[in-house]
Amino acid sequence: MFFVDTLEFEGLGNRSYLAGGRRAAVVVDPPRDVDQVIALAARRGVRIAYVAETHVHNDYVTGGLELTRLTGARYLVPVGAHVSFPRTPVADGDMSEVDEDLVLRAIATLGHTPHHTSYVLEEGHAVAAFTGGSLLIGSVGRPDLVDPRLTEHLARARHASVHRLAATLDDEVPVLPTHGFGSFCSSSQAGGDASTIGQERNGNDAFTLDVDTFVKRILAGLEDVPAYYAHMGPANGAGPAPVDLTPPEPADAAQIAERLAAGEWLVDLRSRVAFADGHVAGSFNFEGTGKLAAYLAWLIPWGKPVTLLGDTPAQIADAHRELTRVGIDRPAAAATGDPATWARQGEQLTSFPRAGFADLAAARERGEDVVVLDVRRDSERANGFVESSVHIPLHEPHGRTGEVPDGTVWVHCAGGMRAATAASLLDATGRTVIAIDDGFEAAADTGLGITRP
Repeated sequence: MFFVDTLEFEGLGNRSYLAGGRRAAVVVDPPRDVDQVIALAARRGVRIAYVAETHVHNDYVTGGLELTRLTGARYLVPVGAHVSFPRTPVADGDMSEVDEDLVLRAIATLGHTPHHTSYVLEEGHAVAAFTGGSLLIGSVGRPDLVDPRLTEHLARARHASVHRLAATLDDEVPVLPTHGFGSFCSSSQAGGDASTIGQERNGNDAFTLDVDTFVKRILAGLEDVPAYYAHMGPANGAGPAPVDLTPPEPADAAQIAERLAAGEWLVDLRSRVAFADGHVAGSFNFEGTGKLAAYLAWLIPWGKPVTLLGDTPAQIADAHRELTRVGIDRPAAAATGDPATWARQGEQLTSFPRAGFADLAAARERGEDVVVLDVRRDSERANGFVESSVHIPLHEPHGRTGEVPDGTVWVHCAGGMRAATAASLLDATGRTVIAIDDGFEAAADTGLGITRP
């Protein structure tokens, strides 16, 4: 009897899988922090016999190499992937015996990358399809992460490969992708937590559209590639080093000030409410419960030292673990507890207001000098925006603060988290900001003019 366990990483929108039988298992697309995978296998009472990569990942650092070192498992990597470490190259049709009567079959599914490979778990018949970044739930992996010159070619290959994959599988086979649960690797917003081959045949554009229409739609919907993706592929190809999750060096108020003066990033993990109420001047707010790793790695100059500020050591530890998944391995230092202790004696914490869209409408009616900054993505703004608002997506304000007009800047996104981060970036430059902590759907009910293209 087989099993499939899912490890979910909400901050990156990814999943990894442990699948096997009574004695042995395979890990598909493992995370960088492999201790949890090993612990899960131990609870199952199985030996990790194989580690399988569907592709060289562009959005996170894999733990595959370290997992094979620790367990002695065979490392299955697609034959076309360029890597600098020993592995077992896997070609289309290759079979690996995971456990008694349990086989893993490789199926080439080019498109997300030129070497992408899916794996089908078979127990006499197909029981699960690990589709990596190829066939997602309601979507497919984006084809533009390797080389712009290959984008259209890969999009066409994607259409053909998922059709070929589905042709070999029954409708009831579960589709188990790595990306697509909020991941920026998805070519469009993927939906749902579970699906089958049959459901995808009936609802996924890759099956319901002809190839030319599919390619045109997928290319038109591609948005900016996160900047840190440029570092993930090379790190994975070279073979990532083990992670060190021991607590970072503690920092007192004097050290925090010194690190800030040296140009390091102070990242405050507390809630946006707590941050707005009082924070170290010059620090940035990335809520630990949000998409911390993705947005911090996207915005920070690569290699810039990071000092983490948080409520508790547990919050620091969780953030540290998540950041290792995108190659930010060791925080320079950390501080927890009362934020007042993070500032030197005689220095005060700084703050900024939070408001709703109704407050913005009232300020406009009073004739106040208001600048509205929309930090949503292009696709979100295309569905409607506040009239006369300035649009700079969240991943761009740190380098474009000079483009924000003079006046009090009311920053908004779709729900409040990204607005708080953008407000903190502007606040650190000395701008007067108000973070709109409100759902965008509320804007239309306040009298604000909403433009809908």
